[in-house]
Amino acid sequence: MGIIDFFVNLLKDPRGQIAAWIIALGPVWVYTPLFLIVFVETGLVFFPFLPGDSLLFAAGVFSADGGGLNIWATLWVFWIAAILGNTSNYWIARFFGRRIIDSGKVKALNAERMAKLDHFFERYGGLTIVITRFMPFFRTFAPFIAGTGHMNFGKFTLYNCIGGVTWVSLFVLVGYFFGGIPVVQEHFEVIVLGIVAVSVAPAFIGAIKAATASRRAKKGDPVAQAEERVAEAQYQRDVVREQVMREEARAKEEARAKVAAQQEQLRQEKARQEAAEREAAERLEAAQAAEQQAKAARELPDGAEGEVSSSQEGPAEEAPAPDAPDAPDAAGKPE
Repeated sequence: MGIIDFFVNLLKDPRGQIAAWIIALGPVWVYTPLFLIVFVETGLVFFPFLPGDSLLFAAGVFSADGGGLNIWATLWVFWIAAILGNTSNYWIARFFGRRIIDSGKVKALNAERMAKLDHFFERYGGLTIVITRFMPFFRTFAPFIAGTGHMNFGKFTLYNCIGGVTWVSLFVLVGYFFGGIPVVQEHFEVIVLGIVAVSVAPAFIGAIKAATASRRAKKGDPVAQAEERVAEAQYQRDVVREQVMREEARAKEEARAKVAAQQEQLRQEKARQEAAEREAAERLEAAQAAEQQAKAARELPDGAEGEVSSSQEGPAEEAPAPDAPDAPDAAGKPE
């Protein structure tokens, strides 16, 4: 229950949580939980419910003079966290997206939400990454959908940086410049709820329109029925397009894996061939050296060959000197 209480308190009162972190961690390490929350919210599809807009606004309030945070440090920490979070989300989808979607463990990645994001990508292209930055839940899933095959990494990085810097700067600077106003201080929780409401308003309005159209269609309104059929056809088209894109991404992954395996096999074959060539060259050199030695031995005369043999055997032992004859006695007479 502790982790649940933590998230509930963070959603309900981000200002109180930041104040507690400043006291407990100090003005430097307080940026660690701030970085992690924004990074996890934008980087992992399992945590779309974490506060983003309200946390940025509250951090901007504390970045004013005397609040305990530095405005430039706050901006840089959140810029890096937002950009790296989306980048992480993109690469998770690139390598594991198909398996995560097929597993069904992420209930928020349902066909309807993915179809809406497909519609965004179709209509706005790379600006989808910028637009969804200001839409809770959708900003978590947009980089994931982009990573499944909607966008190459270079283009994604450009819009990711634009969206991350714009989103962070807007909410932090609003809190920085307007957080010290007495009315804002007195009604801080209400303002935070208003920020959340404005953020989710587009998705909420879309859900209301869909529910209203469905109700009118059930009552027999021909226009509403036609609109519902069009919407259903568009939804089915988006679902089919998503399936096709997923299959294309899967085929590309399999092709890349096959090419990599073939390249590795060719590399190993080349290494074996080079090793065999080196071994053959060494054997050839040894055979040529032996042949030259044998040829040189055949060309020498017999005496020279013997001398060569003797010289090879080393110098002969010196014969012992013969015993000297007995010297005559002093008188010169034999005995």
